[in-house]
Amino acid sequence: MKPVEVRGVRIGEGVPKICAPIVGRTKEEIIREAEELCDAPVDIAEWRADWFDEVFDWYKLEEILRELRSILGKMPLLFTFRTAGEGGRREAEPAQYRRLNKEAALTGYIDILDVEMFTGDESVKELVKSAHECSVKVIVSNHDFHRTPEHGELVKRLCHMQELGSDICKLAVMPESGRDVLTLLSATEEMVRRYADCPVITMSMSKMGIVSRLCGGLLGSAVTFGAVRKASAPGQIGVEELDRILEILHGQA
Repeated sequence: MKPVEVRGVRIGEGVPKICAPIVGRTKEEIIREAEELCDAPVDIAEWRADWFDEVFDWYKLEEILRELRSILGKMPLLFTFRTAGEGGRREAEPAQYRRLNKEAALTGYIDILDVEMFTGDESVKELVKSAHECSVKVIVSNHDFHRTPEHGELVKRLCHMQELGSDICKLAVMPESGRDVLTLLSATEEMVRRYADCPVITMSMSKMGIVSRLCGGLLGSAVTFGAVRKASAPGQIGVEELDRILEILHGQA
């Protein structure tokens, strides 16, 4: 598996990288959260644009991206519009979703783009191609807030993300039992050991799945998500606690 390097951060190599979301609804909230994030033990910033009340106003979207780039400096910026069907705050028509993501990549202010796998194979390939033309890396993702599919299905989804041209594959699922958490971790290990050509990110959500955010790196997950202020998904813990635990688990303390 070849690591992905973005602004000097090598994803898929060494200690799992910490990614923290920016989830403000207004420009003022977004800027304040970005400034706070810069003082935290965070490797990658994720702007969850679906939280922004005026996300479909192109001029305001570009303005915020420009300011985020200035504030974050050398920290990589991941742009994510999470649709309602995968746990986001709002929905978008397919054409609207494609346009939004293409425009974000075209600004030159983002480093990584999140593209949802279930928007359809052709849509994903189109967005991967347009992002790569802008020198933007792509995370192809899937978030299942209802259940944890069987082991084989999890591996199948991750493999399909690779086939679609992703630079990084991301899979998040909802556990109903401790066995579901083990299923997710086992599928991660198999994917990384047998099939992965690129970094893989996996997590089991909710309080039950917190352990996967802490020890997932031992099974091959390259990034874990933590909160500086407000969590963007169930089960996220504070980045300070996350950083300390990763140091212990990976022998950096």
